[in-house]
Amino acid sequence: MWHAGPMATNDDAPAYDGAGLDKLLGNTVTTATGDGVEATLTITPDHHQPFGIVHGGVYCAVAESAASISGFCWLQEQGIGGVAVGVNNSTDFLRSISEGTLHISTTPVHRGRRQQLWQVDMRDEQGRLIAQSRVRLQNLDDPGK
Repeated sequence: MWHAGPMATNDDAPAYDGAGLDKLLGNTVTTATGDGVEATLTITPDHHQPFGIVHGGVYCAVAESAASISGFCWLQEQGIGGVAVGVNNSTDFLRSISEGTLHISTTPVHRGRRQQLWQVDMRDEQGRLIAQSRVRLQNLDDPGK
């Protein structure tokens, strides 16, 4: 779950401990704020589809996680609270890779009271755009309350 910890970019920003699917995939969040997330994923054969390249679902999964973390951070920073969950994920696969480190970054497109829209860029070690997502989020009350 969320906690204030060493990955936070400032003392007030929440950080993600890499639970669930992110932990399984090896997705590592390095910066998490309401203005964007930066993360990395070291590609292994476990991420491949049958033809030896990264499975498209990997890109979709890390994009939704990065966008949701960004949206969550923004809700906390604005004093709104709650969580942001994916309701639509449109991912374009632009170039195939089979190894290396994927660099993930998010940019807000729209941040509103009910919904948010985030662009997620996934680049290889040379900075080439590998995949790009648009993830729409629904802002919800904290389900733990």
